[in-house]
Amino acid sequence: MTFSQDALIFGPADVDLARSPLAGKIDAETYVLGAFNPGMTRLANGNLLLMVRVAEALRTPMAEQHINALRWFDGGYCLDAWPLDFVDTSDPRKFMMRGGGWRVMALTSLSWLLPVELNADGTRVEAVHYDKAVTPRASYQCYGVEDARISKVGDRYLMTTCSVSPERHSTTLYTSADALDWTLEGIVLDHQNKDMLIFEGLIGDKYWAQTRPLGDLYFAYPPGSEWRAGPSINLASSPDALHWKPYDKPGIRPHAATMATARMGGGAPPIATPEGWLTLWHGVEPSGVVGIYRTYWSILDRDDPSIVLRTSHDPLIEANPALTDPIKDLMYLDNVVFTTGIVDAGDHYVVASGEADLACRITHIPKSAFA
Repeated sequence: MTFSQDALIFGPADVDLARSPLAGKIDAETYVLGAFNPGMTRLANGNLLLMVRVAEALRTPMAEQHINALRWFDGGYCLDAWPLDFVDTSDPRKFMMRGGGWRVMALTSLSWLLPVELNADGTRVEAVHYDKAVTPRASYQCYGVEDARISKVGDRYLMTTCSVSPERHSTTLYTSADALDWTLEGIVLDHQNKDMLIFEGLIGDKYWAQTRPLGDLYFAYPPGSEWRAGPSINLASSPDALHWKPYDKPGIRPHAATMATARMGGGAPPIATPEGWLTLWHGVEPSGVVGIYRTYWSILDRDDPSIVLRTSHDPLIEANPALTDPIKDLMYLDNVVFTTGIVDAGDHYVVASGEADLACRITHIPKSAFA
């Protein structure tokens, strides 16, 4: 599918590392591995706000038979040196510990969130708010803050993020009155329950959210089932957006008839439409190291979002090599588009995505695409 507006709006070259929260705080050169996966909302002035994930990486992570991990500690930043004999360094973005009964990794980058203000239709950068950056503030965020999703419910902005640390890989909640000054409320979902998307409106008197727990064991559906076992999009509700109860019914599940959505997770926060809740989500087809990421859509029942009224079996958005061709020398993976935000713009939606874990992509999608 082609769109009237589909372009990269912000990327690694647009980040001024002299204004990074890490600037002058570690004795090592860094670079921007990616500026991607932006949460998005509309500000009171009519402009759009992206909360861009900046993955700031060590330029030379290996030295003197060691590899360094970048970590926040007690209000500052430090490097942890690991002997090369103890780790697998085949992926330059991370390294895996050898031995043990489970997978343990550390990162050569640290992510923080940069507010980038766009004009009303998302075609031009108006301001970059370095003074409002969201950075690690607690031990459960020591390896970074990743992949914001922003929902406006009533007069309050709610932002979920993935916080990374040895303690746990959790979902954290921030709140704001203006989407620029954020208060960290703490952990709301525990280890490896991520891609949390809060619905942009209450159902009854409760907040609702999509979640995506991960694990390394799933139980098989019966032979001939229309569903495939594996990661799926679940639901939870809350009286206050802080305390969440999982919903008893399943949400969006992988279909057995296709491998294109064998793994899935939430994309943009569900928004209300005359038909029901419009949700954009990602499906991952197994291929290579990370798989092929595409964006799909579903319409959920307004009163019971476990009921899928309609769904897309063809992808809505796919990775576009033409967009990343001018910066192909920076690429370290391909076939990935990761949608993270949606805003109503009248006859179309403005949709924000991360492209190739590298840059921010803005796409205008006509509402007729969901008819």
